[in-house]
Amino acid sequence: MSGSSGTGGTGGTGGTGGISGTGRRALRHPHALASLREGLRDTFWFAPTVGLLCAFVLWWGLAEADARIVAHLQRERAYEELGDLIAVVVDARTIVTTISSAMMTFIGVVFSISLVAVQMASGQLTPRVVRIFVRSRISKLTLTVFLATFAFSLLVLSSYEGGAAPDPRRVTSVPLLQSVLTLGMVGLSLLLFIAYVSSTLRLMQVGPVLDHIARESFRALGRQSGGEPFDGAPLAAEAVRLVHRERAGVLRSVNVARLVRAARRQGVVLRLVPRIGDFVVPGTPVLAVHGGAAPPPYALRYTVAVGVERTTHQDPAFGLRQLSDIALRALSASVNDPTTAVQCLDRIVQFLSVAVYLPLGPVHHRDGRGAVRLVQEVPGWTELVDLAFEEIRGCAAGSPQVTRRLLAGIDDLLLLAAEERRKPLLRHRALLVEAVERTVPEAAGRAFALHPDRQGIG
Repeated sequence: MSGSSGTGGTGGTGGTGGISGTGRRALRHPHALASLREGLRDTFWFAPTVGLLCAFVLWWGLAEADARIVAHLQRERAYEELGDLIAVVVDARTIVTTISSAMMTFIGVVFSISLVAVQMASGQLTPRVVRIFVRSRISKLTLTVFLATFAFSLLVLSSYEGGAAPDPRRVTSVPLLQSVLTLGMVGLSLLLFIAYVSSTLRLMQVGPVLDHIARESFRALGRQSGGEPFDGAPLAAEAVRLVHRERAGVLRSVNVARLVRAARRQGVVLRLVPRIGDFVVPGTPVLAVHGGAAPPPYALRYTVAVGVERTTHQDPAFGLRQLSDIALRALSASVNDPTTAVQCLDRIVQFLSVAVYLPLGPVHHRDGRGAVRLVQEVPGWTELVDLAFEEIRGCAAGSPQVTRRLLAGIDDLLLLAAEERRKPLLRHRALLVEAVERTVPEAAGRAFALHPDRQGIG
């Protein structure tokens, strides 16, 4: 980001550090800790890499322990006991060798299942649900343990000394603990494989996927409710705008605590210009500073995260977007699956039934002394209702199962909504009735399609 003097400046194309141009400041690309955590969850390499490193450290520690056991027995001249250990380990070597050769095949099976599941979910639902599979903890844990078992078994094989039965007097290491742990990791791999297959089959079903999206959206709503409704009080004059100077992308999250702290130290009010989920390009205003000079660049590092796609971390509207996309694909002529659309409407109504009680629209965040330091624009109630119903309503007029469920959902929300939030619901209800009346010529068909039913057609 960089600062641009005045209220409408969008910055130039100067340097990325220090001061570039009159009144302009450039900030480093920020990375908040929360966005880093979310970014790592969106990758599939981090957990397996950590698992491989842990396998190497564990092997090194157990090799040292095995060496000390052998040295202790040799000092005690317990050659008979040591010979027995060597015999057990020699028998276990065949098992470890088999394990090391079989684990790669097992890993290939896991990858094959993952790719098939992702392809089916992406084709039947929406490409955006692929993120659920990428972020699946059980998938990452299974792959991590499998790779760690494979690497560990190879390291254990390197610890075996040549010969069928090494001389107990001259042997330096007997990988007893290593062999036992290898067998334990194989057992853990088998259990995880069962859990992985069960989890993958579950995520290939529509219901669990929609439930996962809904739960992520509720968590995002909880994080968003940390602010207070903006009371509309006028802000001080806008002095400067900080503009985005790095790569283009979607605004994924902001570090509210750090922004409030920076604004308090500078004695100003910051206003987030785009909303979470907006696509920003270099030169796009990101933060407006009211009431004074902009905070120093170092104070605003790690405050705004931009990525290649939206996430639900601080963007509950993205959950509605996904549910709407799945419903629209289900209602398309190529799929024609109104039951899936009804299931999406179930979750949409559930989401709105929670959001109807929350403060929406612009919110402000205060510092420890109660002074407003950050104003953030979030989707209002009308925008959420439009996102939830507008596109589905346009495609549902010819499907009585969907129109009946949509009417029932709107009627349920009308019972929950305060008077000032009923208007968009009534508008969508009236538009749905008009669409059905235009689409269905028979009076009996119209009456059937406009009868509210929470199951669509029970």
